Amino acid sequence: MESTDLYYPKELSWLAFNERVLQEAADKNNPAVERIRFLGIYSNNLDEFFRVRVSDVKRQIIIAQNDGNELEAQHQRKLLEQIQQKVMALSKKFDTIHKDVVKALARYNIYILQKHELTDYQREWVRNYFINKVLRHIAPILIDKKTDLLSRLNGNAVYMYVALRREGRSPRFAAVQVPTSEVSRFFLIPPQKSRKNKHIILLDDMIQLSMEDIFRGFVKFDTLESYSFKMTRDAEYSINDEIDESYVEKMSESMKQRLIAEPVRVIHDQDMPEDMVEDLQKRLKVTKLDTLHSAGHYRNFKDFIGFPNPGREYLEHPPLPAIDTKDFSAYNTVFDAISDHDILLYYPYHRFLHFTEFVRQAAFDPNVKSIRINIYRVASHSRIISSLIDAVDNGKKVTVIVELRARFDEEANIEWSKRMTDAGIRVVLGVPSLKIHSKLCIVSREERGKLMHYAHFGTGNFNEKTAKIYTDFSLFTKNQELAEEGNAVFDLISNPYRRYKFQHLQISPLNARTKIQSLIRQEIQYLKEGHKAGITFKINNLVDNELIDDLYRASQAGVKIRGIVRGMCSLRPGIKGLSENIKIISVVDRFLEHPRVMIFNGGGNRKVYISSADWMMRNMDNRIEVGAPVYDDALQQRIVDIMEIQFRDTMKAREIDKEQVNQYVRRGNRKKLRSQEEIYDYLKQLEEKK
Repeated sequence: MESTDLYYPKELSWLAFNERVLQEAADKNNPAVERIRFLGIYSNNLDEFFRVRVSDVKRQIIIAQNDGNELEAQHQRKLLEQIQQKVMALSKKFDTIHKDVVKALARYNIYILQKHELTDYQREWVRNYFINKVLRHIAPILIDKKTDLLSRLNGNAVYMYVALRREGRSPRFAAVQVPTSEVSRFFLIPPQKSRKNKHIILLDDMIQLSMEDIFRGFVKFDTLESYSFKMTRDAEYSINDEIDESYVEKMSESMKQRLIAEPVRVIHDQDMPEDMVEDLQKRLKVTKLDTLHSAGHYRNFKDFIGFPNPGREYLEHPPLPAIDTKDFSAYNTVFDAISDHDILLYYPYHRFLHFTEFVRQAAFDPNVKSIRINIYRVASHSRIISSLIDAVDNGKKVTVIVELRARFDEEANIEWSKRMTDAGIRVVLGVPSLKIHSKLCIVSREERGKLMHYAHFGTGNFNEKTAKIYTDFSLFTKNQELAEEGNAVFDLISNPYRRYKFQHLQISPLNARTKIQSLIRQEIQYLKEGHKAGITFKINNLVDNELIDDLYRASQAGVKIRGIVRGMCSLRPGIKGLSENIKIISVVDRFLEHPRVMIFNGGGNRKVYISSADWMMRNMDNRIEVGAPVYDDALQQRIVDIMEIQFRDTMKAREIDKEQVNQYVRRGNRKKLRSQEEIYDYLKQLEEKK
């Protein structure tokens, strides 16, 4: 077997993951409104895929060509071709599912109308609304020979390409941005008579219906045509290290590069006439390496993530009220609670409020001397940062490590950094060569004349918004050895050239890879010695070839390995003589599976870790990540139980096989089990027993 066959291409694996999201949109067991929102999630994911992954493949081709490495260039071109073929196939699926979902909504008297489907009354209402509320946000780009359309377009927006035609003359072209940042994409048209039927029109169709009103009086035309298109830009940026300016200023400048970056994909309405397509292609400088294709009527479907529910409650998932745990609520303060025993939370099943309360109490507790926290992505209205500012006002020493390079959150993090610095917080802007991705918070408190440390180790960001939709573990502990090592991580970030030793924690890029490899090898040794051996893990992405090779070796030695991988998986399970002892599933459901968990049987001495790191080269070698052991037996068991529930999922689990065809796990004669709902019930029952 060739070495290339040992690893499934990560880009194609990513598309396989997004296909699983598309399966959720197709799943008729999901409520109708949730199905259309999954189409929005799929579209948003695909945008990011082109901005990041495809643009990288395109760059690899150009680099290989410039280096004269034709073999590598050919390999990357073949990969790009495979990507484009897969995307085209998924786009066809998308259009079919979209039509089916629209029909499903219609069965509940919710109708998404296009401009030609409006009654006279609806048409009048739409035009009046457009003139009074929308027109003020429209600034058309009239195109002539001098217009650099590429530099004028926003890579996140939808546009209408407009042909203004006059008899006997060449058409004049224009572009009109659909202003979704200023007004909603969806409008519920007031009923003329019965309130039973709900009629929704999209902003796109509203603008198309009123397009003549935009240009009349400014441009002469006999007829007018308009069709939607969207351009996706390369998301990469570079920082100029030679310019004498602050890191924040450099990041701000580098963000501007995205505004003028080259396109990697242009997608347009399938009904757009050929002369308009050709003109658009020319003006956007679309090359053979870029993806240009047609699709259904609507672009930028990601807005459908926020599709409204004008109908009954059952058209959405029933709410799962977050659990208020007695592990905290039974105590006067969070410090009393953590002092009594380690606490493990699992969002969004548990309330994220418990963490915000941890920081809030630390901000005013007179015994607290310092707070150290690292921030990757935070909510737009962050209670955590407000508490940190309060802490400074109360005389505490507050250090915040901010990762400015959190992709697509850079601008927000720059603004937060400025605000916190102005408030008197010590802001450390990470390490230039390493992205900081750990989820760490240390509160130091004086108790009986001694400084005691309270540590938080997590798998998810300190973000109130995503904590409602991402599943993530949060460990609170007063174990001083762990907390001291947590403090050492902050010292490492501030002084990266000192030498640090970590006995307990897995720290990328220092020891995480070697510790994980050692744990895998130990399982092989335990099996040889006749002891209990086995490896169970849960991660977002498994694409690190070195760690995959370690798992292959463990499988060949007879170690049973089970994994849950949400996204990319380059490991090929089930290959005889290589990976027949490896079983991997993926769970896609209403919440985004985000934890990183490792369980090693350890010859009967079980070892359990939670981590911020995926099994990717970037996470192991180019980021600061933290993996923490869970020492409490009851908490270990809780993690094991949750994992076992997911392995028993018969409704939302897909088998990851060597070709990643996304077959649902066979149910056989087992009962229907939806793991995310089952986990909620499990955690509620645990709470009732306390």
